[in-house]
Amino acid sequence: MIQSHQQPTAPQSSMDVDLERQTSLQSSIDSKHYQQHETKVHHSPHHLYESDMSKPHPTTTTGSQTMNTNTNNSYYHDDLTKPSNMSMDQVSRIATSHDGTIIYLGGNKFYKDELIHAFGGTMNPDDWYKPSEHKFANPAPLGLSAFALTTFVLSLINAGAMGVKNDSVVVGLAMFYGGLIQLLSGMWEMSVENTFGALALSSFGGFWMSFATISIPWFNIAASYDDPTELDNAVGFYLIGWTIFTAMLVLCTMKSTLAFCSLFVFLTLTFLCLALGKLCPSHNCTVAGGVLGVITSFISWYNAYAGVANEHNSYITVTAFPLPKFGNKHE
Repeated sequence: MIQSHQQPTAPQSSMDVDLERQTSLQSSIDSKHYQQHETKVHHSPHHLYESDMSKPHPTTTTGSQTMNTNTNNSYYHDDLTKPSNMSMDQVSRIATSHDGTIIYLGGNKFYKDELIHAFGGTMNPDDWYKPSEHKFANPAPLGLSAFALTTFVLSLINAGAMGVKNDSVVVGLAMFYGGLIQLLSGMWEMSVENTFGALALSSFGGFWMSFATISIPWFNIAASYDDPTELDNAVGFYLIGWTIFTAMLVLCTMKSTLAFCSLFVFLTLTFLCLALGKLCPSHNCTVAGGVLGVITSFISWYNAYAGVANEHNSYITVTAFPLPKFGNKHE
């Protein structure tokens, strides 16, 4: 009787069995994850962090190892379950609809215009949009409005509008609205984790309050100078210092939007002209500083409006125009 001899099968090692089970379990989880993932259309950029992308990854644990089974989702860091940052450049490079109005992120649909709009009106020049985890209102429009109104009134006087030369009416604005309110806005910018906004708004709030004290007799600042020329030179030094500070802020806005960067460019020119008007002295430089200040105030109001107007409360919204990027870009 002829017996067939079969090669005995080697028993699988425990490592092979664990690997096979792990692979099977990972495939099952991936299949369930993509079957349950629904495509939704969101009408607000803030929903980007409230959709399914904000949920933790499905993970498979074997012993002391943890595997990330959602490796195709680029909005997660390797070791974190928080969404990673996204630049304005990436908004334009990802998959879009045929007409370019809708973009696709991790199985969700978003309107491209609304995502671009999220970068403006927040007093944050950072080109990586990352909303704060704290549930506070955006304090930037309040600070920008306080700065705009105070600048507008003083600039009209500096420009010689309607023959007004006495700037005492600005003292109240500078102390309370442009000063105190703007300072408080800067403090709230710290609460929403916006370093630039906190620096700019708090500093200019301090500028307006310190500027107002020069005209308040109780502080005896102006009266302490016997020579008017010496007072003008001292104020000129004061304004030159703010010119340098504002020019530094310009360098931090060169990757933001056109309106946001323009605000600090025109403000730098305003401070410079006013400083030269005191140091030279030159009435024409002071008038030029007043005209530039009026332009600056309208740009500030524009940025404030961009931060508060949306499709839910206004028929007129602001379109943000990102500045071009040069050199190395975030990937």
